[in-house]
Amino acid sequence: MKVTSAVYLKKANGILRTIYLSMKSGIQTVITKQNLLLGVLFLSTVGANSQATVEGKVHENNGIPVSFANVYLEGTMNGASTDTLGIFSFDTSERGIKKLVVSSMGYQNYESEIDLDKSPIKLDIVLKIDASQLGEVILSAGSFAAGDKAKGTHMNRIDVVTTAGSNGDVANAIKALPGAQQVGEQEGLFIRGGSGDEAKQFIDGTLFKNPNFSSVPGIIQPARLSPFLFKGITFSSGGYSALYGDALSGALILESMDLPEKSSALIGISPIVGTAGFDHLAKNNKSSYGASARYVNLAWYSDIIEQKPDYFHGPEYATADGNFRIKTSETGLLKFYGVVNYNNIGFRNLDIDDPNLKSSFQVEGKNGYGNLSYREFFNEDWKIDLGTTYNYNNDIMTRKLLNHDNEQVFLTGEPYAHKNTNLTTKTNFANTKAVVTRFLGNHSLKLGAELFYENNKYSTNDTLTSLSGNETAAFAEADISIAPNIAARAGVRYERSSLLDISNFAPRVSLAYRFNNGGQVNLAYGLFYQKPDYGELLMSRNNGIEYDVSLDDYKKLEYTKASHYILNYTRKANMRWFRAEVFYKKYNDLIKTVPKLFNNGEGYAKGIELFYRDKKTIRGLDYWISYTYLDTKRNYLDYPTSLHPEFSTPHTASVVAKRFFEGINTSVNAAYYFATGRPYYNFGYTHGTDATEILDQGTAKSYHSLNLSISYMTSLFKNWKHKDFTVIAFGVNNVLGIKQVFGYDYSADGTNKVPTTLPAPRSFFGGIFITFGIDRTQDFIDNNL
Repeated sequence: MKVTSAVYLKKANGILRTIYLSMKSGIQTVITKQNLLLGVLFLSTVGANSQATVEGKVHENNGIPVSFANVYLEGTMNGASTDTLGIFSFDTSERGIKKLVVSSMGYQNYESEIDLDKSPIKLDIVLKIDASQLGEVILSAGSFAAGDKAKGTHMNRIDVVTTAGSNGDVANAIKALPGAQQVGEQEGLFIRGGSGDEAKQFIDGTLFKNPNFSSVPGIIQPARLSPFLFKGITFSSGGYSALYGDALSGALILESMDLPEKSSALIGISPIVGTAGFDHLAKNNKSSYGASARYVNLAWYSDIIEQKPDYFHGPEYATADGNFRIKTSETGLLKFYGVVNYNNIGFRNLDIDDPNLKSSFQVEGKNGYGNLSYREFFNEDWKIDLGTTYNYNNDIMTRKLLNHDNEQVFLTGEPYAHKNTNLTTKTNFANTKAVVTRFLGNHSLKLGAELFYENNKYSTNDTLTSLSGNETAAFAEADISIAPNIAARAGVRYERSSLLDISNFAPRVSLAYRFNNGGQVNLAYGLFYQKPDYGELLMSRNNGIEYDVSLDDYKKLEYTKASHYILNYTRKANMRWFRAEVFYKKYNDLIKTVPKLFNNGEGYAKGIELFYRDKKTIRGLDYWISYTYLDTKRNYLDYPTSLHPEFSTPHTASVVAKRFFEGINTSVNAAYYFATGRPYYNFGYTHGTDATEILDQGTAKSYHSLNLSISYMTSLFKNWKHKDFTVIAFGVNNVLGIKQVFGYDYSADGTNKVPTTLPAPRSFFGGIFITFGIDRTQDFIDNNL
């Protein structure tokens, strides 16, 4: 069996499921035995119908038992896992002919029809080894693999949309996993003491430059792409593969869907959202094409639900996309996805320096993204992956100082001189990548290279700054099977920036040892580099201090650097999954802006993460608990000394619970997030010097948020030729209406201190979404198995 990368399956056929024993008692007994809160929220009475018994043994053809195999009736929640002797047994109230499925990592799926009317049923099942799948040792230090390659293990696209409060944003759903901080006032992933720009997203191997709509001060912006575009999701909070770079802290690696399972169409409507789309699969199942459009306007919603900012436009978002997929051979696939976005948001607040005035902000953004990828296997020994992406982004940001009649006023002197500004950014970005994989028995070798090109134009009050450059990268990575229970990965990445005129080498290595009980120890080390972002530096402003950033100064900068050390233990058995990880991250060459722009910043982050997911204990209930302890400090930007950064907090925890009621086709989801208060600072220049000092500091209140969502699945047009799958959804974020405080903004003289909070205490969502051609009920069932 081949050992390749940190994913469980090379093919998407091996679906990991464990189905639960039927419950014979009512709610009272269950609540006595299980956690009271979960019982109250999610349990329902299960009737004591007549039962059929299915039992047997699962083994290889040489008689060796297959432990922890998943045995279930397709389309139901009835089944079991095999024990250490390969034996299983379960009861079911189903009747008639049903398909029995047996799956286990490293083996081909077994499928057979059984007659449940002939109970008891005794089976002897032989599983065949699948040489195309991975071996037993999975290199996973720092990573959460998900999707079809490790279904049911951690997080998939159904997990994303059913994680209450995620709003269909993959990055928001990732915040329910350990390592991510609860930052609610700006988009991005803040991982293990890293800022939001230190984690990058990749689609089919290439960099996704602008995953969210245009940034707005103090308000998190939605994702540009739907999670249903992706079949695989891997979140790396550290120690990720040498195939990816330019990210100090972590990577969110997304794999887009291949050919759809069948043709389908989608219509969705709510008071704030309208969406429609289709996917057409050719009759020969070798090609497909599709398109969709989505429009969101929150103006009506903002009039009903009082918002902190006074919106005078939108928020308004529009998206249109198209795709095609062509099967070029039995193993070759060409895929294209393209999308254009538009957003327009404008709002007013009382001016922080003068309550008799107002400050307004408006951003109008246009974005275009295209991704073309190709993969092909050449016999059983070679594979090639090619990808290219292009992204155009144009943001026009306008700040105005207004009187109470909303008329623009111009005042001289600080702090008012900079409050009437216009900033236009235009970015053209391209990334091309090639990876060749050579399979060598139980080993593999990946060789590849990529090219990045970026052209940026920044216009501030008609003052134009322009820069462009390219970066080249080459990498090699080997997966090695040292023994049946030991695997290693060693890689190195080379990068060179033409703009900075410097290069770097980044070695990365991982080692894994697997115990006989399914537990595994993983160890990882790596160096990670990232280019300074000129646009971030140009637009950075902290409490009225504008950084004096020139292009010549920027060209004197170097790569920032982080060293990762990771040790973890994981165990997955019987649909329960546990993970404990300790990490240490050392930052070097961070950007300092005061007293001048230079690479003399530093920092560290260390901590422990715990994660437990359980799909077994309570029938139909999937829940997980995550906890992160983080100790981090850094000296960068205008920090006068080494400080806990404003986006970090020592303790972060989340509890996510999901219950699918199969009898009434309803999914009920809850998510509770907790984080201790984040630090905040007010910096000012020391009189007569170029140094900064802390004028005020403190710790914000703790973060508590309970989110709920309910989805009812039905069919509104049962008599149509193409049956529909309809979802009626409703959700509430921050149900308890707790006032979240993420930090504070200060007036120039420091006398006015305004908390950064959510736009409203609660947010609501409701809508009806109708799909023709594809019934996704099974996806929701599978998500609970």
